[in-house]
Amino acid sequence: MTNIAPRTEPSVAEATEAIVSRTAREQRADRVRRSRSALRQMLPTMTPWLALGLALIGGIALFGLIAPFFVGDPSAIRDIGLAPPSAEFLLGTTQTGQDVFAQLAIATRGSLEIGLIVGVLATVLSAFFGILGAYIGGFADEAFSLFSNVFLVIPGLPLVIVISGFVPAEARGLWTIAVVLAVTSWAGSARVLRAQTLSIRSRDYVAASKVAGERAWRVIAVEILPNLLPVLASQFVFAVIAAILGEAGLSFLGLGASNSSTLGTMLFYAQNGFALPLGAWWWFVPPGLVIALFGMGLSLVNFSIDEIINPKLKNVRLHARRERRARREARRKERAA
Repeated sequence: MTNIAPRTEPSVAEATEAIVSRTAREQRADRVRRSRSALRQMLPTMTPWLALGLALIGGIALFGLIAPFFVGDPSAIRDIGLAPPSAEFLLGTTQTGQDVFAQLAIATRGSLEIGLIVGVLATVLSAFFGILGAYIGGFADEAFSLFSNVFLVIPGLPLVIVISGFVPAEARGLWTIAVVLAVTSWAGSARVLRAQTLSIRSRDYVAASKVAGERAWRVIAVEILPNLLPVLASQFVFAVIAAILGEAGLSFLGLGASNSSTLGTMLFYAQNGFALPLGAWWWFVPPGLVIALFGMGLSLVNFSIDEIINPKLKNVRLHARRERRARREARRKERAA
């Protein structure tokens, strides 16, 4: 009787299936590596200036979010007017004995809220009129471009002052000021996004998506919008800076939000209380310093984002990364030898 050993060699179909499976895994891994590389290229390089900017933004944001829960009533009146900083009152008191530190905590939160609201509204408006109009083209693009140009040539600060002056004081709340600032600050960003979208719209992968029958909203969200994220982030940061400074200017003129406390309203009351002639530096220096430091932090972050947007700076950044990678490889080879 003859014993027939079972065949252990793989068949041609099994070998082909294994090769196809391995090729698919390699393709997936390659796509993951490319996506991670693209994500790293979209992120700014961590530098000491960027770290300083993030630290300033994070510190002031945490102060505005947490400090109001640990301070007393900022409007409580005491009989120790214009008291200098002490252990009881860290930043002294106002002319009517109100705690400046408590006012600063509440005012920082109010300014951050206005900055965030204006940043989001202005970015959404600029993205809508800049990206959507440029992608659709034709009459829609011309109409959106004309609308953006009209708002672009209108002087922003005088318009904000006029609108705020005509709105009754009782109706001039935080959202009213935020909407006015957002409406007057989106046009310039929309022009930049339109130019970028017109350039991206003509690229091959966008044309391939259109030919494949993808819907317009998916082409915009998947193919165009990711390439514009650094521009949108830069515009958002700039809108927040402009909103905080604009609100501070309006409040200093007495046209700010009447039912909320911001850093601008602190400066307004300090001016009306003759803080500078009386030498009460603790009343007006802290809010001005918070505005300056927060604007400085946002500017440093914006400069870092500009490395991604500006092609010249981007090439310098990529060259520096290659040099650092080459130095690491050289050190690794030296240690291995």
